[in-house]
Amino acid sequence: MPVLAFVEPSVASDADGDGVTDSGITATPSAALTATQVAVAGFAMRPVVVSAKRMDGVDTVALSGTITSSLYSALDKVGEMEFPKSQRRSLAWHLADIFEYRVDMSRDLGKGDKFYVLVERAQDADGKVIINKILGAKLALHNESYEAVHFKSKGNSAEWFDGAGKSLTASFLRAPLDFRRITSVFGLREHPIFGTWRNHTGTDYAAPMGTPVRAIGDGIVVAMGRMGGYGNAVDVRHANGYVSRYGHLSRFAKGLHQGSHVSMGSTIAYVGMTGWATGPHLHFEIRVNGVARDPRVALRDKAGAPLTGSEAALFQEIREHTMAALQEDSTSTKSPSQVAVRPATAGNSTGNDGPGA
Repeated sequence: MPVLAFVEPSVASDADGDGVTDSGITATPSAALTATQVAVAGFAMRPVVVSAKRMDGVDTVALSGTITSSLYSALDKVGEMEFPKSQRRSLAWHLADIFEYRVDMSRDLGKGDKFYVLVERAQDADGKVIINKILGAKLALHNESYEAVHFKSKGNSAEWFDGAGKSLTASFLRAPLDFRRITSVFGLREHPIFGTWRNHTGTDYAAPMGTPVRAIGDGIVVAMGRMGGYGNAVDVRHANGYVSRYGHLSRFAKGLHQGSHVSMGSTIAYVGMTGWATGPHLHFEIRVNGVARDPRVALRDKAGAPLTGSEAALFQEIREHTMAALQEDSTSTKSPSQVAVRPATAGNSTGNDGPGA
């Protein structure tokens, strides 16, 4: 029987002797290690072993695959036996949300890129299989890899961190559109329907008329209205000399005006085809100190706030186990693989509010 060993804080130990830790994981102390209390990151720790056996409750599965046409189609294939179609689609959306500060799912994915995701799976009150929580993920794109590990910190409001323990939350979103509002699939750089194409001063996103356009970061509206070939457009000034422009809009958000303060992710306008446009799409560009910059480079912010002190060491312990579980599936002849099982919390089959919670 395969097992996965974790190091758990002693505060989460099985205090009442029922074989279930405070976190709900069915665990037994490792016989070879129970005599030693391990001090890690300032916490009193003790090893536990989680058995990967099937039982009623919440289990953890590792999925991995290679992108041939889209992230959704790849997840749809490898997860067919593990999740219903709606949950496979939801998993693709959640991955886009997790990496939205680092990866633009409409432009940065390429044929042959790989993904890995560790997912808790549960059953709802009607017996339907659902995603309980995503524990970790990895994208291997071209010559660069991105890791995401779920970790709740007392000193950092973020819940997703990269391999170095830095928050995945950055100053800017990588894209001005929420892709679940565009299509149910995530395409490659030139998706035949909902794709993108590059021009000299920015990026055009094909999207249905009226799709909400979101501000990529906190800022102030410095210009809005008719702007020549851009049609209806909005300019938002951000910190450090950054200005984002959104063009070919059908209309502006209610109450928006020059001088308005906008927050990252807030709706500022809606996709249209005003100005020099042959179909509905959003023209998006970034200027830094007045000079046009490639958004893929300008918005690649890796300076998220890092974990510090005892939390940094504890995070690395969790990261090592999470990445090992992901890689275990990638080298297995069976895909996906079941990693661990724990019983569902009484009265709540998922034990939390949803993926990543």
